[in-house]
Amino acid sequence: METADRFRAAVEKHDLAALEALFTADIRLYSPVKFTPFEGRQMVMGLFGVLLRTFEDFRYVGEFDGTSETSVDGTSAPSAVLLFRTTVNGKEIHGIDLLHFDEAGLIKEFTVMVRPQSAVHALGEAVLAGLAADGLAPAPEAR
Repeated sequence: METADRFRAAVEKHDLAALEALFTADIRLYSPVKFTPFEGRQMVMGLFGVLLRTFEDFRYVGEFDGTSETSVDGTSAPSAVLLFRTTVNGKEIHGIDLLHFDEAGLIKEFTVMVRPQSAVHALGEAVLAGLAADGLAPAPEAR
């Protein structure tokens, strides 16, 4: 089974141990709700713990394979794009997961893109609250 298929299966089963085995130690995850990437397996796994609790009715709806340039060094790497649909706090989200693989087939770079903007906002609030609850980010300030 290819890495993208194993990743998809692990997400759908909420299997964090299987996910962790697919990431390089220095993975970088680019999120639509944070300007700088989440870096390192520990932080990315913390984020996935939050995401898997936050997403409602998460499902992958398509997949594309190929190659694309990585953001770190601009080299071309084997890649996969997984299209998904989910809901967060009543907002329907359409999105993609762009996976870049290293020579061993592990995920070294991960980019998430979602739409529409109102869904990005709902996702950002939910993720920040989850990260803060897990001690991985400062608590959001009250407005």
